[in-house]
Amino acid sequence: MTAAPRTRVQRRPVHGVLLLDKPLGLSSNQALQKVKWLLRAEKAGHTGTLDPLASGVLPLCFGAATKFSALHLDADKRYHATLQLGVRTRTGDREGEVLACRPVPPLSAALLEAVRQRFLGRILQLPPMHSALKKEGRALYEYARAGVEVERTPRAVRIHELVLTLAPAEQAPTAIEMIVFCSKGTYIRTLGEDIGEALGCGGHLSALRRVATGPFDQHQCVTLEQLEAMDEPARLACLRPPEVLLADHLPITLPAEEAGRFLSGMRRRGPWPDADRVAVFGEQPRALLGTAHVRAGELIPGRLLSPIELKQMLHLT
Repeated sequence: MTAAPRTRVQRRPVHGVLLLDKPLGLSSNQALQKVKWLLRAEKAGHTGTLDPLASGVLPLCFGAATKFSALHLDADKRYHATLQLGVRTRTGDREGEVLACRPVPPLSAALLEAVRQRFLGRILQLPPMHSALKKEGRALYEYARAGVEVERTPRAVRIHELVLTLAPAEQAPTAIEMIVFCSKGTYIRTLGEDIGEALGCGGHLSALRRVATGPFDQHQCVTLEQLEAMDEPARLACLRPPEVLLADHLPITLPAEEAGRFLSGMRRRGPWPDADRVAVFGEQPRALLGTAHVRAGELIPGRLLSPIELKQMLHLT
């Protein structure tokens, strides 16, 4: 019996940022493709990956917003995790092969506080083999799958906040809960493994959830199930404007004539302070034009929206 032909989705221009609560089991790209299909969007990207075994906040960018997605890669992140003590695995999570089992020492608030202090501030982490970091053009996880371990260079990251508490009674005394507020590039699985070693028993993550990235938190997110249950206008209403990615930029608004010249790539002069990150808007109608930086009163264009993108975002034809 011949299968019925698949209906081709009619793509369209969609511009904005959707905050997805990524479910367990999906890669970031799989989640992105599902939402792209639901929105029938022409162009899409994300602002950094989230492991399939992690859930939580994943900003997805569409259309003009993809021009600014890389700016979010530097954002600080906040995670909630459960560290299962006494068992070390090859991948640092519950899916990996068990490498070693050790007894868990009695856990006290004083012991957890002493260990917590060791991991605050600037620390060095050895990137795990099961990561997307590249070595000679290949992701580390490709080497790991082939049974090859390659030399890695420790990387400096910063742990802004760290909370360690005993897990609920049904898990204690062999698990602790972790709340981590950290800089970009922090490997939470590696942090968990290192904390387990500091406690003298090793450990692996049995749960991981990203609860915030930059200015976005889990309470602002929508799930795939919610999106699937919505009609098309409701899905589009979940999109936030591209400028939400520029929250830490100095806003500058230009009148219409100056805005047109800026969009053509011309530098503009004005009474602006020096600034590395500037979000530039047109005055009438108010609309994001792009990014820039200011030096000695000169506004120097960066990533700019195209006239077509502006018309689409303003619903003009």
